[in-house]
Amino acid sequence: MHLARFPRVFLAHLPTPLEKLDRLSRELGGPEIWIKRDDCTGLSTGGNKTRKLEFLMAEAQAMGADTVMTQGATQSNHARQTAAFAAKLGMGCHILLEDRTGSNDLNYNSNGNVLLDHLHGATTSKRAGGADMQTEMESVAEKLRGEGRKVYVIPGGGSNATGALGYVNCAFELLSQANDRSLVIDHIVTATGSAGTQAGLVTGLKAINANIPLTGIGVRAPKEKQEESVYKLALQTAEKLGCFNVVARSDVVADSNYVGQGYGIPREDTLEAIRMFAQLEGILLDPVYSGKGAAGLIDYCRKSKFNKGERVVFLHTGGSAALFGYNAAFAEDQTKLAAE
Repeated sequence: MHLARFPRVFLAHLPTPLEKLDRLSRELGGPEIWIKRDDCTGLSTGGNKTRKLEFLMAEAQAMGADTVMTQGATQSNHARQTAAFAAKLGMGCHILLEDRTGSNDLNYNSNGNVLLDHLHGATTSKRAGGADMQTEMESVAEKLRGEGRKVYVIPGGGSNATGALGYVNCAFELLSQANDRSLVIDHIVTATGSAGTQAGLVTGLKAINANIPLTGIGVRAPKEKQEESVYKLALQTAEKLGCFNVVARSDVVADSNYVGQGYGIPREDTLEAIRMFAQLEGILLDPVYSGKGAAGLIDYCRKSKFNKGERVVFLHTGGSAALFGYNAAFAEDQTKLAAE
């Protein structure tokens, strides 16, 4: 399987580190926890979308685009990384931001990723929650094309078969790192939302017969819907690679028990996970993706779903820039520290 067949812009800082989390492992008293630091991919604080955008932006260039368009929630990490890529490559960028939380908090709506979108030179426009964002993007793209722009439309999260190639490559990279240090991986856990990260990982793992179960901790959709979305994209990715039927439906596992009230709304266990990683390991998670993924990981350890002595790798999808749009969620922490 040769990923070199596909156009790629080599801008990510790879390979990302694979680190052992000694203090977190001791605190939870169960498995040996490792972390794959895809928060360290570079370009505007990094994150998992950078791997996807290496392939997506190369495809955009190959098609002669001078402008890219994408969509996401208000505090979209994908939007921020797309804006950064466009800036680096000298392309225009327009982003549609969907209000999925209904928050009127000025900090949430203008700080964090939104601030960085604009700092990178992207233009943004807002849509109400529940809008058909793909249709909305195509409508705006046609308007821009009418003005003479050559527009390449990227789906939310960069999650199509082209973007998922980035996580096929990540699966290869992770196994190479594990082999170099004789690390036998028993489980992989990551947050799953728009499906591209999990679909790429499961396709890559199956293609090299890694025999490592992968659990996606859902951040938005119910379990069945999330798994179907990932499975469908995994099949498309495998077809693109020429390794048909390598992924079975049973290979795709998502757990949506940590979503809470909805996308972008952190539960108390999300905030606990963010605090634990920050205070025990000096690692920043975000309230939308990696925080919920880590909450699932922590709960699995506490409930002995992962056994003592097993090695579990948590794939960190990045997103810490979003923390700066969530001041209100951490108001109690700030008040307590100020009092002390």
